[in-house]
Amino acid sequence: QFQPVESGGGLVQPGGSLRLSCAASGFDLERDAIGWFRQAPGKEQEGVACFSPIDGQSYYADSVKGRFTISRDNAKNTGFLQMNNLKPEDTAVYFCAVDPRPITVYTMCYNVDIYSAGQGTQVTVSS
Repeated sequence: QFQPVESGGGLVQPGGSLRLSCAASGFDLERDAIGWFRQAPGKEQEGVACFSPIDGQSYYADSVKGRFTISRDNAKNTGFLQMNNLKPEDTAVYFCAVDPRPITVYTMCYNVDIYSAGQGTQVTVSS
C-alpha cells in the first residue's frame, strides 16, 4: 500500500507560519481526497483540514479556520497545508492522509476516517 510522505515541520514562534508538504506518490490527487490530521501528546487525533474532489468541498476544524489553508498541486501530486498565525496549542505531530475512496470531507476529517497516512512531521510553536 502506498504511503504519503510529509515534510516542512519545525519550530516556530507564536504568530509565525509554516507550510507542510505531502508527497502523494502512488495516488492521484485529481481524484483522491487529501487531509491533514494532528495529534498532540495526551490528545486524540484530530482532523485539521480535508479536501475531497467528490464535491469539491474543504473542511477545516474550528480551531484552525481562517489560519490554515489546504491546497494541492495536481501536476506534482503534492498536497500542502499553509499554517499562519500559529499558536502554542497548534503544537502536534501533523499527518497527511490520502484516500482513493469516494469519501466526503466530513467523513474523512470530522470522523477521522483515515485510509493511508504518512509518518508525520512535528510542528512546535513556542517562544
